[in-house]
Amino acid sequence: MEKMEQALAKEGYQVLNLNYPSRKQSIHELSDFVSEKVAPHAARASKVHFVTHSMGGIIVRHLQKNQPVKNLGRVVMLSPPNKGSEVVDKIGCYKLVKWVNGPAGGELGTGEKATPLVLGPVNFELGIITGDRSINWINSSMIPGKDDGKVSVESAKVEGMKAFQVVHATHPMIMKKKKVIADVVTFLKEGRFQK
Repeated sequence: MEKMEQALAKEGYQVLNLNYPSRKQSIHELSDFVSEKVAPHAARASKVHFVTHSMGGIIVRHLQKNQPVKNLGRVVMLSPPNKGSEVVDKIGCYKLVKWVNGPAGGELGTGEKATPLVLGPVNFELGIITGDRSINWINSSMIPGKDDGKVSVESAKVEGMKAFQVVHATHPMIMKKKKVIADVVTFLKEGRFQK
């Protein structure tokens, strides 16, 4: 997310580009971790915006449901598995996949008890950008419809979102596209994507 960080800083935002132990903790634990890191910055800010990638969007949804940032502004999620991932359903039980994805990754299935579905609709101003280009044919063979190699276009959506857009990008590279960066900036400023 360095390119995104630089672009947002250039626009005048104070940016906290937060790394978290995504392969070692549950979504609940990661939400606590993010809350602890964000709290001192939120206390000094008039508004706190989030720009997330993939599971980061689920962490923000968990955070806002359980320990909300009171001065939350706008949120942009890039390729979030808001309705879960069919890939987790199909191969998430294998040891190697569990090791790679960690506890939080195992929570991202599509079943009714999967964390993304338990969280319910969003109640904050949210824009979602997802991709429809895959270079991972193995994963894509498990995902119905258009996808970015990890998340289907349909699975990125969540009830309550304000704006939704599909770009020709892969899951690991979506945050580097100039158009995506420009759309993130526009949504944070105006609550809409560029036309």
